[in-house]
Amino acid sequence: MEHRKGILLESGTNELEIVEFSIGKNKFGINVIKVKEIINPVQVVPVPHSHKHIEGVIELRGEVLPVVDVAASLGMQPSETPLQDKFIVTEFNQQKIVFHVHNVSQIHRISWNQIEKPSEMYQGTDSQIIGIIKLQGEMVLLLDFEKIVTEINPNTGISIQKVQKLGKRERSDKRLVVAEDSPLLRKLLHDTLNEAGYFNVEFFENGQDAFNYLESLAQSGRNISKEVQLLITDIEMPQMDGHHLTKKVKDHPQLSAIPVIIFSSLITDDLRHKGQIVGADAQVGKPEIAELVLLIDQYALL
Repeated sequence: MEHRKGILLESGTNELEIVEFSIGKNKFGINVIKVKEIINPVQVVPVPHSHKHIEGVIELRGEVLPVVDVAASLGMQPSETPLQDKFIVTEFNQQKIVFHVHNVSQIHRISWNQIEKPSEMYQGTDSQIIGIIKLQGEMVLLLDFEKIVTEINPNTGISIQKVQKLGKRERSDKRLVVAEDSPLLRKLLHDTLNEAGYFNVEFFENGQDAFNYLESLAQSGRNISKEVQLLITDIEMPQMDGHHLTKKVKDHPQLSAIPVIIFSSLITDDLRHKGQIVGADAQVGKPEIAELVLLIDQYALL
């Protein structure tokens, strides 16, 4: 994965690289930043009573890693040529997971504004597609790997119980803006932030919509500090990613004072510098919702 070095050093360009892979005849993509390496299949040890989408575990350089059958998780047929399959070794949400796919073809560098959001006709809280990319006359579907993992193990997701452990919370009048593309995560964030006492939350499904809203407030002549006390953003979003959103906010003369917290599965030691470069005030790795709440308490403008 030598190509990752360039993209790891850049931030705020609104670009990403995706690894294109296939399940049957369908083409999918995963952000290259999540990918540690791609290997040929190795022996998988089945684990009794594990989730039906878990094939088992493998040992890789001394680590025991779970293997997820992507075809099974998508309700698709198993591979017809298993000897040609690939294992994509990933790291996100503070864990390493192996995804079993049928083939890995190539890597594409694209802009987030090339990624179309799924239509409401087929997207909902059960959708596993977060974006559609048109490449060379074909469609590549960007998968929501966080959702796939959360469905297998709900404990890896955002939990309202984690906020409840913070103790009784007072209701806050602070107004927050949240940019998050996943319908499921928007619902979870809504519920957990309400539990934390934050009821004035405006949600947007991508960075472009969030920035348009903030810019419209600035253009209206209203006092921004009274309209918005904090911006929370994911990184991976169609149209405009969280790093580019943060950069545009911090470069804007009327918006730059708004504190920005990046809340993403991509917050790792290797990638934290990307948020720092664009001026994020704080960064939290999903699913640490309690840590996010404590940072909101700290950074939300009075």
